[in-house]
Amino acid sequence: MSVIRLAGIERVFHLGDSEVHALSRLDVSIEAGEYVAIMGPSGSGKSTLLNLLGLLDRPNAGTYHLEGRDVTTLSPDEQAEVRSRRIGFVFQSFHLVPRLTAAENIALPMMLAGIPAAERTRRVTQALKDFGLDQRSDHRPDQLSGGQRQRVAIARATIMQPAVLLADEPTGNLDRATGDDVIHLLEALNERGMTLIIVTHDQKLGSRARRQIMMEDGELRHDSAAVHLRTLHDNPPDPLSGKGGDDASPAAPAPYTSSPGGA
Repeated sequence: MSVIRLAGIERVFHLGDSEVHALSRLDVSIEAGEYVAIMGPSGSGKSTLLNLLGLLDRPNAGTYHLEGRDVTTLSPDEQAEVRSRRIGFVFQSFHLVPRLTAAENIALPMMLAGIPAAERTRRVTQALKDFGLDQRSDHRPDQLSGGQRQRVAIARATIMQPAVLLADEPTGNLDRATGDDVIHLLEALNERGMTLIIVTHDQKLGSRARRQIMMEDGELRHDSAAVHLRTLHDNPPDPLSGKGGDDASPAAPAPYTSSPGGA
């Protein structure tokens, strides 16, 4: 089942008398449980695409179906409701609330969604344990390391059990070892079934994903899933030996080592 389906997406920005086509005629489907990297140089449209996927922006044309629902027709309040419950965000700069503790930051989406206090406490306690933060629950962001802040951010992003987790340069502000830990944590969430979409210009990080979408000048220039489908078409599996076809599937990710100082 496609958790995300974009059809004919256009996003145009007006700068004075000029029109900038940030996204042009974009058609993309992403299945539930996929691990996708959206890549491209600065100005390629990848950040605009991330904002559209996260319902932080609207296309000028085209449709966006999330879990089978056309979310482009929703009102701002309806989009905010979908965003809070079905989409998780992990940002390069963490975006934690400075005055709140780690536990309070993690609980924030549930408070905004009106989830009862007892259920909030249960989920936060489990999340702190799962993310190795149970000894840091009462620490504010300025009392945490960069890696701990990103773990709090990931816990907050997943506490509502979203359909999709969007990660924007998640290792960008981290050192090499901490970046490795964060990537392994995100990949573990994907292995448990969460749809993971990473936006990055780091080729090494992007190669970790099982699918790469390359953007350039607002257009989709390459989709490794399309290449795989062509391989299956040209080399169908042998019904007796089972060879061919799926033998061309992407290999499991190799160990990731981030660039010094992040991407």
